[in-house]
Amino acid sequence: MTQIKVWGKTAPQDLVDFSQTSLLVSLGSIAFNPVFWNIIARQEYHNKVLTKVFGGNSRYGCYFLAVVIFSIGIIRDYFYEQALRDQPALDVLLDPTVKYLAGGFFLVGNVLVITSMYALGVTGTYLGDYFGILMDHRVTSFPFNVTDSPMYTGSTLSFLGTALWFGKPAGLFISAFVYIMYQIALTFEDPFTAEIYAKRERERAKKRG
Repeated sequence: MTQIKVWGKTAPQDLVDFSQTSLLVSLGSIAFNPVFWNIIARQEYHNKVLTKVFGGNSRYGCYFLAVVIFSIGIIRDYFYEQALRDQPALDVLLDPTVKYLAGGFFLVGNVLVITSMYALGVTGTYLGDYFGILMDHRVTSFPFNVTDSPMYTGSTLSFLGTALWFGKPAGLFISAFVYIMYQIALTFEDPFTAEIYAKRERERAKKRG
């Protein structure tokens, strides 16, 4: 696609090439992932689907889901990279200062993701609550004292950092889409998870009483 240059910048109509199939594939992958793991997790909570598949072992079921979620995350990131390669760059975003900003976002994002995984462990990270594998206490240490959803916040910052690093306005658009999808996911996940733990507390209170 021919880019129109205005004062050294790409013209607005050329910032995002919506005709690229790779862009649509990337957006589809980003939307698919949280929908997929929420559906699977709720099926597990209500029907114990994966637990039954693994002979009644809920931990094996959770570990299997962890591998699947991690794998589709890698595929999503691959599609994102391919989408960026097919998109036009914006001159102002190719400035070295923006590179430093991009690196900062990417670094902070990965720190949030890695430290939250460390704090939660495998089962805590990969929806173990839905398998009946509950944590004894709510994690309030770093990075949960910075943001309530460090995995989602960190992932969004990583997308944003990558977009800025390659100077692609389409990446900024995709990053905004990532943020929206995660916010939608949280509206379903947070109340459901809270109810899981509230139910446990009600059961404990009943036993004490």
